Formats: sequence, C-alpha cells, structure tokens
Amino acid sequence: MAALEIRKLTKSFAGRPVLTGVDLQVRAGEFVAVLGANGSGKSTALRCVVGLETPDAGEIHTEGRSAMVFQKIHLVGRRTALDNVCAGALGGLPLHRSVSPLLFPRELREEAMRCLDRVGLADRAGERAGRLSGGQQQRVAIARALCRRPRVLLADEPVSALDPSAAEQVITLLADLASEGLAVAAVLHQPQLARSADRIVGLLGGRVAFDGPPGIVSGSDVDALYLPERTAA
Repeated sequence: MAALEIRKLTKSFAGRPVLTGVDLQVRAGEFVAVLGANGSGKSTALRCVVGLETPDAGEIHTEGRSAMVFQKIHLVGRRTALDNVCAGALGGLPLHRSVSPLLFPRELREEAMRCLDRVGLADRAGERAGRLSGGQQQRVAIARALCRRPRVLLADEPVSALDPSAAEQVITLLADLASEGLAVAAVLHQPQLARSADRIVGLLGGRVAFDGPPGIVSGSDVDALYLPERTAA
C-alpha cells in the first residue's frame, strides 16, 4: 500500500472546480514532483492531505503522520534554528512545556538536533534564523517538519523564492529524504528541477494529465501544462 493515496479528490471554491477527480499515490522511499500552471489545483491537493482544506469528495489515506513545508517559510527570525525546529513538535507537548523555548524538554532538543543534522545544519543550531540564507532557512523549515516524525513529507513550492543553487540543494535534500524511506511529494513550478524526482505528475484543469518517471515524460507533455497560462499572458 502507498504511504499516501488520494482517490477521486474533488474540491471547488465559490462554485469553481479546482480539483475534479485527482488520483495520486506516493510510496515510501519515493520522491514525486507535482507540476502544473497556477490554478491547476496542485497546492490545493496537498492542503487537503494535511487538513488545511476540506475536500468536497474523494478519499485520502496516509500511512502514519504527514507534515508540510510551505513556500513561505514562517520561521521566527529572532529565535535560533534549534528553537524553530523544536516548534515543529510543540503540538505533542503539555501547554506548560511549550510556552517558552526555555521550557522545551531535553528529549525534544535532542530530536531537533538530529533533524538539523539530517538537513546538514547542525553547526548552525545556535544561530538566529533571521541571519541564515534563504536556502538555509528552508532547510530549517524542512527540519522543523521532520521533527514531527512524519511518514509523508509534503512541500508546496519550497524553492520558488530561492536562487538556482539553493533551489537545487533543497531538491537534492528532498530526494535524499525519500531515499531514506520517507514518502515525499513536492509541488514545483520549475520543470527542470522535477527531473530529480522518481516520478513527475502533471495537473491540468484539476485532473492528472500525466504520471510517470522523468525518462518518459516529454518536454511537450510539460509544456502543455503551462500553455493556457502562457496564452492568457
């Protein structure tokens, strides 16, 4: 069974269909890139998985916990990278242990350090998040998601605000996390970066237009996803 399985997912906003029967599977150890033009429903699908949106119909099954990394990183700049990562697991703490970083349990800080090490930033644990580069901040955000110990990691355009070098580093990190056993699905707006994934899924008009490994997804397949957007422009 897939770690994430979406069946016949539909969602409308104010009567406008955004998702019209989307099927998607992501297995443990697999990195799936989701492409599509603005309004194709790619981000909405991920938001339905983590409960930020309620689907109109369809089924969503996840194996274990899921966590999401967003385009807007939402770190607390004045706090350290370690404290920001700890924040990913605050929902599992008693209220009196979560009101201040000074009260975070030792076990949580040790877990957060392991997550920072996993994303290559253990040496920046004590540095204020606001002083880190954009790529480093996104890696802290990924570590924060990992601190929830998810089986499914979702990322919604995690590299859209990064320079090309930092973007490639983040995509490589997501691929590495998948190779370690996570099910990873990332919404991307840069088709060239999707070639690092195990599979590429293209959404067009709220439906899956194609789903396959990079080697069989052609450039014309990808171009067709963005044709309506380019025509409108």
